[in-house]
Amino acid sequence: MLCLMRHQRLLSLSLSRASTRFYGSPSSSDGSEIPKDTYRAPAVRIPTIKKLQEIARQNYLDMSDEEMKGYRDNIDQLTKTYDVIDSFKEPTLPVKYPRTPGYRPSKEENPLNAWYWRCDVKGAETGKLQGKTFAVKDNIPVAGVPMMDGSYVLEGYVPEYDATIVTRILDAGGRIVGKSTCEDLCYTGSSFTSAKGPVFNPHKRAHTSGGSSSGCSVTLTTGEVDMAIGGDQGGSIRIPSSYCGHIGMKPTFGLVPYTGIVPIVYNVDHAGPMTQNVYDCALLLEVIAGYDDGLDARQPENITVPEYTKQLSNELPGVKVGVLKEGFGRKLSEEDVDTMVRNAAFQMKEFGANVEEVSLPVHRDAMHVFLGSSFDGIAQMLFRGCGAGTLNKGYYPTSLIDALHKGYRTRSNDMSTVLKTALLLGSYLRQEYGGRYYAKSLNIIRDVTKAYDKALETYDVLVLPTCPYKAPKLPSAQANMTVSEIYKATKSMLANTAPFNATGHPALSINTGFSNGLPVGMMIVGKKFDESTVLKVAYAYEKLRDNN
Repeated sequence: MLCLMRHQRLLSLSLSRASTRFYGSPSSSDGSEIPKDTYRAPAVRIPTIKKLQEIARQNYLDMSDEEMKGYRDNIDQLTKTYDVIDSFKEPTLPVKYPRTPGYRPSKEENPLNAWYWRCDVKGAETGKLQGKTFAVKDNIPVAGVPMMDGSYVLEGYVPEYDATIVTRILDAGGRIVGKSTCEDLCYTGSSFTSAKGPVFNPHKRAHTSGGSSSGCSVTLTTGEVDMAIGGDQGGSIRIPSSYCGHIGMKPTFGLVPYTGIVPIVYNVDHAGPMTQNVYDCALLLEVIAGYDDGLDARQPENITVPEYTKQLSNELPGVKVGVLKEGFGRKLSEEDVDTMVRNAAFQMKEFGANVEEVSLPVHRDAMHVFLGSSFDGIAQMLFRGCGAGTLNKGYYPTSLIDALHKGYRTRSNDMSTVLKTALLLGSYLRQEYGGRYYAKSLNIIRDVTKAYDKALETYDVLVLPTCPYKAPKLPSAQANMTVSEIYKATKSMLANTAPFNATGHPALSINTGFSNGLPVGMMIVGKKFDESTVLKVAYAYEKLRDNN
């Protein structure tokens, strides 16, 4: 109580001092002290009557200028609070290892455009990841290294902090060798919307690598790095993993802290491992998973992280695999993709798994429920909220918020067609329908989640194609595509992946082989926080595939 009273007295004193917008101690005759009446610019500029009238109209208020003057005078007093707030030292995320800013690679060094920036940040001398090299998706801050999140909106931003998962990788001995190219604010499943140009598939260069973690997948596939960290808000880890032919895992919502990373929509944000094999995926997940001391409000407190690598096995006796019927035969599905994934699933019988088809009709429409909340959500959180939103008691990266705020005011016209669509539709829905469809979609997601949970009471995992079709060709510069055609080219591959961003179930993509020179991914979905079973099934299938 005494401490609280003392704090209140100090705060009251600070408010009193700040209210004059001056600082300093009493001046002395010899000039050795700062004069008390030295001017300091206010933290928050007092709004004009014109600006307040503009805000009033936006909020359906009708006031005369004379009436508004009284409100302005009151606001003048209230804004002095922000002088006090600016006087506090702000807590931030730690930066523990030395690094240099690095450089933007040349075309000769970066032929597939997979790298946005090259750097070299060495972590601890020992640890589980000692000797492993990493690409970090360019929406994940690495202190002192430029980050643009694939967008002109953020170009020039240099974060002063390491995201929590970056620190965990470095603490475990990992070495970060660059920031990989991602799509414009990470909002597409293809790889032609990055402000720095398209990312090319290493198997067939005229084809997409998938997005939005496009550069991560390419650097893994070409062997430039051992591991990568991606982000997934609708399939952005699993889609490029499928199109490039390696392992990519979206963990359970909240298992891996999203602290400090550029978000899209709070309830679908995930970060996770991208690796060349299942063992490395399990190893990396051991390192990056776990509670972040309340800094990421997406996380429950009681997270336990097992040693996933010790639970891997070549055998699947008694494991029940449900082949999700509605994930196959979609409108855009390719027959070879469906056949290869179905065959791969039933092949697991050789290791003792019980494999059978299961029908879950809600999966057909789950993508619509995901979209129902995403447009409104992205407009409110990423655009209006400048990547912060409200009601989150976790860590807020204020330098990132400032950079997004300034970027939207100066470079929003340079955003991708897909982002502009989301901003326009999301803002329209909020303006005309007051968030009704956002709210209804989230309510429906609970029922959709229960349907998947019910199926997972019978089956240990569900299996389906990661994407309905193989990596398509990148559009030609001469294609003269309409807005609708561009949108379809960047979103139609999300039909199987996006529902599990909405529900939060863990989902992993693994390559089943190649058709016409392009990889075909199979997605394995498990119970929430049961990554162990998902990884175990993937590991067994990987051994089965590689031995045939």
